[in-house]
Amino acid sequence: MIQAKYHWQSQNVKQSGVDDMVLLSKITEDAIVENLKKRYMDDYIFTYIGPVLISVNPFKQMPYFSDREIELYQGAAQYENPPHIYALTDNMYRNMMIDGENQCVIISGESGAGKTVAAKYIMGYISKVSGGGPKVQHVKDIILQSNPLLEAFGNAKTVRNNNSSRFGKYFEIQFSRGGEPDGGKISNFLLEKSRVVSQNENERNFHIYYQLIEGANNQQKEGLGIMTPDYYYYLNQSGTYKVDGTNDSKDFQETMEAMQVIGITDDIQTQVLQIIAGILHLGNISFIEAGNYGQVESTDLLAFPAYLLGIDPTRLQDKLTSRKMDSKWGGKSESINVTLNQEQATYTRDALAKALYARLFDYLVEAINKAIQKPHEEFSIGVLDIYGFEIFKRNGFEQFCINFVNEKLQQIFIELTLKAEQEEYVEEGIKWTPIEYFNNKIVCDLIENKLNPPGIMSVLDDVCATMYAKGEGADGTLLQKLQGAVGTHEHFNSFNSGFVIHHYAGKVSYDINGFCERNRDVLFTDLIELMQSSGYDFIRHLFPENLNTDKKGRPTSAGSKIKKQANDLVNTLMKCTPHYIRCIKPNETKRPKDWEESRVRHQVEYLGLRENIRVRRAGFAYRRIFNKFLMRYAILTVETWPCWRGPEQQGVLHLLRSVNMDNDQYQMGRTKVFIKNPESLFLLEEMRERKFDTFARTIQKAWRRYIARKKYEQMREEASDILYNSKERRKNSINRNFVGDYLGLEQRPELRQFLAKRERVDFADSVNKFDRRFKSIKRDLILTPKGIYLIGREKVKKGPEKGQIKEVLKRKMEFGSITNVSLSTRQDDFFILHEAQYDSLLESNFKTEFLSLLSKRYEDVTKRKLTISFTDRLEFRVKKEGWGGGGSRVVVFQRGQGDLAQLKPGGKTLTITIGDGLPKSSKPTKKGVPQSRGGGRNHMASRGNAFIFINGAAQFSRAPHNQPSDITYSSPHKQNWPPNTALPKLGNQRAPRTPTHNQYNQGNMDFLNRSLCEIRKRSINQRPPPAPKPQPRSQGPRCRALYQYIGQDTDEISFEVNDIIDLIKEDPSGWWTGRIHGREGLFPGNYVEKI
Repeated sequence: MIQAKYHWQSQNVKQSGVDDMVLLSKITEDAIVENLKKRYMDDYIFTYIGPVLISVNPFKQMPYFSDREIELYQGAAQYENPPHIYALTDNMYRNMMIDGENQCVIISGESGAGKTVAAKYIMGYISKVSGGGPKVQHVKDIILQSNPLLEAFGNAKTVRNNNSSRFGKYFEIQFSRGGEPDGGKISNFLLEKSRVVSQNENERNFHIYYQLIEGANNQQKEGLGIMTPDYYYYLNQSGTYKVDGTNDSKDFQETMEAMQVIGITDDIQTQVLQIIAGILHLGNISFIEAGNYGQVESTDLLAFPAYLLGIDPTRLQDKLTSRKMDSKWGGKSESINVTLNQEQATYTRDALAKALYARLFDYLVEAINKAIQKPHEEFSIGVLDIYGFEIFKRNGFEQFCINFVNEKLQQIFIELTLKAEQEEYVEEGIKWTPIEYFNNKIVCDLIENKLNPPGIMSVLDDVCATMYAKGEGADGTLLQKLQGAVGTHEHFNSFNSGFVIHHYAGKVSYDINGFCERNRDVLFTDLIELMQSSGYDFIRHLFPENLNTDKKGRPTSAGSKIKKQANDLVNTLMKCTPHYIRCIKPNETKRPKDWEESRVRHQVEYLGLRENIRVRRAGFAYRRIFNKFLMRYAILTVETWPCWRGPEQQGVLHLLRSVNMDNDQYQMGRTKVFIKNPESLFLLEEMRERKFDTFARTIQKAWRRYIARKKYEQMREEASDILYNSKERRKNSINRNFVGDYLGLEQRPELRQFLAKRERVDFADSVNKFDRRFKSIKRDLILTPKGIYLIGREKVKKGPEKGQIKEVLKRKMEFGSITNVSLSTRQDDFFILHEAQYDSLLESNFKTEFLSLLSKRYEDVTKRKLTISFTDRLEFRVKKEGWGGGGSRVVVFQRGQGDLAQLKPGGKTLTITIGDGLPKSSKPTKKGVPQSRGGGRNHMASRGNAFIFINGAAQFSRAPHNQPSDITYSSPHKQNWPPNTALPKLGNQRAPRTPTHNQYNQGNMDFLNRSLCEIRKRSINQRPPPAPKPQPRSQGPRCRALYQYIGQDTDEISFEVNDIIDLIKEDPSGWWTGRIHGREGLFPGNYVEKI
């Protein structure tokens, strides 16, 4: 047995049988069934035969359909991961995008094999991996919500399946050129209308009836006359009302929500429920025979259905018990009323109920289509979820139609996977050994042939054309005519009450009773007129026929309708690139881990899996015409990119040889190249991906740099407007870039614990907060869309963590409680947040950035502008503590000397003196304007923090919690700053740092807990342009590297520890210009020492 390769993320997956049955050592039905059983018992429900996916219904929820699997399979090659429906879906989606060709997936299998669930997973995966804005999201929502809606009205419990699709649907998801789902279309086939009026034992009517009874509120129940299900004749025939594992009440809410999402108005929703309830009440009208005529047994029961349908009860009674007939005598036509007998009246009642339900169902499909239609089609992926092959104890006209459609689908599978593949090898001159298989075209012809000999459907239509009214005896006539037309056909036998067809899935006996009546499918004009008299526009809209026009030609029968639909479907599928999911039902008990060997073997035989494996093993996994192959892989070599000059076949050979593909892995046909194994193709794809990846990264890098620069320049401009003409500016900060998160919260779980799981951080910085005595305490200030957080540290007083310093949420301010912000007119960094309870006096080097972001968030939430005032006498209210406290404090700003603020507390007043800054009218300068700016890397040295330098970036190293190094956050100490020449040391220590008041602002910028690469982003605009190259000189200032530095941009130089650098120019920004190894560029001055 060959071991399948696995993606690195799947190494822990247990090997169970073989993933791809092409790799089976013996190709027999026994080996196939045994492999499927082994995998099924180990909870692996998916297996491949080349590109075909086999899915075995587990009858339980499997754990591998989460977001993790979506991520794992997205963009991965088929062989990289275990078999999965996501792999097939991803392959389909990528093929559509790469080749620009429509795709479809044909999901086949018998009833209860898991086709509908497979279709849901496909739509869910596409919705997750495709991008798009609000409009696209709306389309995705409708696509996903269409499932519960159509299941409610189109699915029912049968003896073989608790959620059986009683209609077929082909769902086309339409995409834009960019791969975003922006439209869609549903085609529905052959709703099983007969289920509305009768069900077999242990089956149910359509889910919506039970959902309405269980889920409607009291007001709805009263308005619609809702009783228990056993009250209604249309529900009580089977004696089954509940389904294990189904919550009808919850499903009803989902159905109503789905209608809302699709855009069905509340009024129409109400009328939809009225029709559903009206049908139930209509079914309770029974008839008795009175002198060969039928009459309503209890006229009291007419009022409620008439009320719900908006029609006159007397007229309803009249139309159920009589019919208008047109008769022609001598060229004249006249109408006469014919009274119906009991059986005909019951038939008429049921015909009305079925017509109402079928037209309502068509309306819902059309409503979904209208909600997601697009004016022109670009790309599409079609998902065919159609009723499976059915064999019941009694098989009627519906099973005949269902099995015919399945026969047509099997024909497509044979055409495209077995017949077409072998014919293509012959045409292209590929060496090939033909493989025998059963072609079911002979069965399709038996059913649908028009002439010579006529098929079953043609004979049926001829008999129906001559039927009168209900047509007693017509079914017997049909059986005789079938015996005469196709009696000698090898796949047909008849018996006294029906006939047998030898389908690809086995022999099925059909009961002839009711065939003609159900095929005729005519709704009499009396009933159409009755419904057109309804007081509800919506109900009238469901019956749009114009009854005044002359009726010409034979009416369309149900059989000819389904035949046309099936052939249209085949034509649609043939225009797409097909993918296949073959679903297998392992048992009839609907229980997990229950394996019925004989059932599975039968399905393996009729699905043709053995022949499928044999053709696959002998054939080629991939084929492409030469020019398409060249276009796709031309990028791999310089000779083929951008254009190959020479014969296409030679270009293809050149590409195959360039990747060293073995000669036995491919054959050259007349117009196409054939590649044997998928792995060989993945080799080409992988190399192509790498090429594109390299180019894409180069483009992305340049684009991101450009966008980031523009964004931060714009942010800086907007922020500057807040202080313009109101406050003096610091020369060291006016031109700095904005970073937002100065604390590195991604790596700070101890701070993120106070935020919601995915709460976005707009701003984070370490600030100084001043108490009632004007003592400075460190706080982490975090701004998010939900509010402002102030986080401090405290020593744990008891418990197992006693003595440790822990983060504590000191305050959270909602935007609605903030009244205003006040600042001085000087160049200081102080500001007061005024809040409903008490105010906070804070100091931050990044106040301008903070205020800018706060203003935006405040306006978003409160829908009003934040009030920001500027005055040199500020007042703030302090927190009331215990019995005393409270009151207010005053901060006065005065003109002094220098750029550092000097603080002088006195009683309830704090006096702050500071020198003049830049004029209030100062604006940031654009990039490239040389001036001395703060925020350069030399400021790193002015803080006593420990950094670890990795590849030119600094990572702040924090002390463990049990070390009392964080004491600086709760009580101030006198601590002198290290000299500016002190450089960060490698290691894991953190120096305590709290300044005295008069030294408070030293260093100007707080680089607490930020990586050097973030700082570099901030200061990239601050570097001086490289100086012109000076003439070589023998001696000049030089410096020695203290740390390794690797240049991050093209204008930077790199060096190792102890390298000697010629110093060309020192700049106050901290970015110096130097020369090493003959190359000149910028480098950070605090990485070196002068020698």
